[in-house]
Amino acid sequence: MPRHGISPGEGHPRSSWETESDRSRGSPRLRLLWIGLAVALALPDSLVLWAPTGAHPLPAQSHPARFGRLVPQLRNAFGWWNLTCPVCKGLFTAIDLGLKKEPGVAWVGSMATKLCKLLKIAPPTVCQSTVQLFEDDMVEVWTRSVLSPSEACGLLLGSTCGHWDIFSSWNVSLPAVPKPSPQPPKPPAPGAPVSRILFLTDLHWDHGYLEGTDPDCENPLCCRQDSGLPPASRPGAGYWGEYSKCDLPLRTLESLLSGLGPAGPFDMVYWTGDIPAHNVWHQSRQDQLRALTTITALVKKFLGPVPVYPAVGNHESTPVNGFPPPFIEGNYSSSWLYEAMAKAWESWLPAEALHTLRIGGFYALSPHPGLRLISLNMNFCSRENFWLLINSTDPAGQLQWLVGELQAAEDRGDKVHIIGHIPPGHCLKSWSWNYYRIVARYENTLAGQFFGHTHVDEFEVFYDEETLSRPLSVAFLAPSATTYIGLNPGYRVYQIDGNYPGSSHVVLDHETFILNLTEANEPGATPQWQRLYRARETYGLPSALPAAWHDLVYRMRGDTQLFQTFWFLYHKGHPPSEPCGMPCRLTTLCAQLSARSDSPALCRHLVPDGSLPDVHSLQPRPPFC
Repeated sequence: MPRHGISPGEGHPRSSWETESDRSRGSPRLRLLWIGLAVALALPDSLVLWAPTGAHPLPAQSHPARFGRLVPQLRNAFGWWNLTCPVCKGLFTAIDLGLKKEPGVAWVGSMATKLCKLLKIAPPTVCQSTVQLFEDDMVEVWTRSVLSPSEACGLLLGSTCGHWDIFSSWNVSLPAVPKPSPQPPKPPAPGAPVSRILFLTDLHWDHGYLEGTDPDCENPLCCRQDSGLPPASRPGAGYWGEYSKCDLPLRTLESLLSGLGPAGPFDMVYWTGDIPAHNVWHQSRQDQLRALTTITALVKKFLGPVPVYPAVGNHESTPVNGFPPPFIEGNYSSSWLYEAMAKAWESWLPAEALHTLRIGGFYALSPHPGLRLISLNMNFCSRENFWLLINSTDPAGQLQWLVGELQAAEDRGDKVHIIGHIPPGHCLKSWSWNYYRIVARYENTLAGQFFGHTHVDEFEVFYDEETLSRPLSVAFLAPSATTYIGLNPGYRVYQIDGNYPGSSHVVLDHETFILNLTEANEPGATPQWQRLYRARETYGLPSALPAAWHDLVYRMRGDTQLFQTFWFLYHKGHPPSEPCGMPCRLTTLCAQLSARSDSPALCRHLVPDGSLPDVHSLQPRPPFC
């Protein structure tokens, strides 16, 4: 897609189009207001990629929460108390018309770049490259949604002038078939077959990784040629990777895949995306496709005939997080990516799966008799997917499709595994709550949920909707292959009730493997991948069923040593130096109970008085966008 250039900086004469565009956008105050809205949408999610490493997790905030704080500030700052509804709609109509012209896009890009530099959101070169990459898509989204005169004026002036409902609540339809009585899975008989599933996520290959470069540069991603050299007092990036805001060289991923022997053999592989590196300000479609084809070929080389079932990550596209629903056609659509995935993965997926993959990046198939695998495109639930500002109601009809797949599996007596990238507890509220409702309805059918994205080792427990007290499912969030930020490389292996008639196909246990970078980067050393821990053995779990994980959370609340073990493993054996005190502990444990976003009732029993610490006062961990 052609990208417009960045307008000249301050001090240059204004061109004729700038004068005309300024008139079409109204007064200077309206222009400032427009920039404020644009920055509120674009910059927090798309540019702030390098928050300092912190020991405290902080839930992501939705667009409505940010707008709720921003709008009163904009009103006060720009004096819009006397703006009438007809005038407001007229002005935003003019903005719509102005932005649909090429100079309007360049004007927005120029203003966003200046603001990014002024507010020191990123280094100047990153500001310019990011805005240049994002501006076309962002303006297309804004003119279809945020700048709709009725929506914008409803936001600014209230419901009497229009209706701001971009993230309004919605519901999927469940079949009229009564829900069967809950039937917890029975333990497999002694000697029953056990399947081993290799789980790979967040590989983040950095084609530009360079040993010896500065791992603590000013850019969002370091250990690269453009990072420069470190000061003489600090070492440079290690050969196999670095404990910093760095991704992995190809040789480390080759080492991971070539050294899988002791962890195998594997019956199949779940691979939940995020293939490219975090240099999101400087990525082209060609870069993303090179990452897709290179890493797919590497996986095929080392895993041979083992079937691999992928899911789409949020970093596969460019701009990052940009996944338009299927009704967006032409050059803005995601067809360039889905078609390439279908071609790269056609040896792994049947025709029925390739068909829906090409449409919306999701699919279903049957890897074994009695087991159905569903791969979801979790970008359609993502808070950071700016295309959902146009319409966030069940994008691509994916959840309604999921209901159909689960009902058909229930009718057949099959069990279901779901894989995806972004965990459901990190999704937009309506999507997350609908998914939670679906999981509760099909608890007897759903045997396993497997996600990635957070780069750390955690889980999310689901409860019955009536009392929010009976654990009925658990989503496992496996740690990343990448080191970003400050972690050891790692991967996960699940032991599953095996393939035989009547199998529950539930998770029986899991193991996590890491590469200790301190040891691997020693002079003359070779990389030694090692098992970090076994879940049931380490945590003293009677099983790997939902109730066991629920009980673990409440044991960790009162057992400091047990929580410190979890905290160490949460970070793949390389926790931050800052200790995790009680507020951090409670917030971390609450996250393990929160498979439904924006639902504080799920954590009400963690604290005796029923109140959690103010998580907004805690230092956030780095976002993994």
